[in-house]
Amino acid sequence: MDSMSGTNTRTMSFRDPVVENVCDKFLRRSDVGYEKYGRTLDTERRGKHKDLLGYLNDVQEELMDAVLYIQAAREEMMEQMQRIDNTTYKNSYDNTPEN
Repeated sequence: MDSMSGTNTRTMSFRDPVVENVCDKFLRRSDVGYEKYGRTLDTERRGKHKDLLGYLNDVQEELMDAVLYIQAAREEMMEQMQRIDNTTYKNSYDNTPEN
């Protein structure tokens, strides 16, 4: 542990860049949380800043948000697909030889 910053330092090797990207996002997310709340999840848990029901409530809220994000992404994807279909139809119509 780095006594100056209170962080553990570790070198990790990744065989899968997808896993590496997810780990990087976890680290960035942890930094954001620390900046916002001034403590880590471990400190929060050990300090009894939140009880089990508080954590379960947080999980439920995050999952509800995730469902909303999924729905918004689906609607965006459908709109993009519709625009592509309309462009394809318009281009095929515009390229029809005139009689």
